Amino acid sequence: QVQLVESGGGSVQSGGSLRLSCAVSGYTTSSYCMGWFRQAPGKEREGVAGIGRDGRIRYADSVKGRFTISQDNAKSIVYLQMDSLESEDTAMYYCAADRCVLGLELGLVRSSTYAYWGQGTQVTVSS
Repeated sequence: QVQLVESGGGSVQSGGSLRLSCAVSGYTTSSYCMGWFRQAPGKEREGVAGIGRDGRIRYADSVKGRFTISQDNAKSIVYLQMDSLESEDTAMYYCAADRCVLGLELGLVRSSTYAYWGQGTQVTVSS
C-alpha cells in the first residue's frame, strides 16, 4: 500500500525558508515520479515541482530559483526546500507519486500524472 506523509510546514515571515519532507512507504522512490503541489483557498491545485525516475526535474515558473526538489532514495524521502518565501506561497502543500515513463518532464507538475497523494502540510507566509 502506497502511503505519503508530508511534514515541515509552518508559519514563516516573508523572505524566510522552510523545508518540506514527504516520507513514502509501499514503494521505492527511484521507481516512481514524485511531485509537490499546492492549493491556496479558493484556487486550483498548482504543480510546484516534480522529479522523474531519471532525475529529470521540473519547476513551476513561479518558484524557479527559489524552490528545490530532491529525494533521498535510501531514506525514501522527498524534500522541497523553499527559500525566499513570499506571501503568495501560502497554501496547503501536497506530495504526490505514481509510476511514470522515463523522460517525463512537463507531466511532472500535472495533477493527472499522479494517483497517490499525501494529506498535506500547511505553509503560511506573512509579509
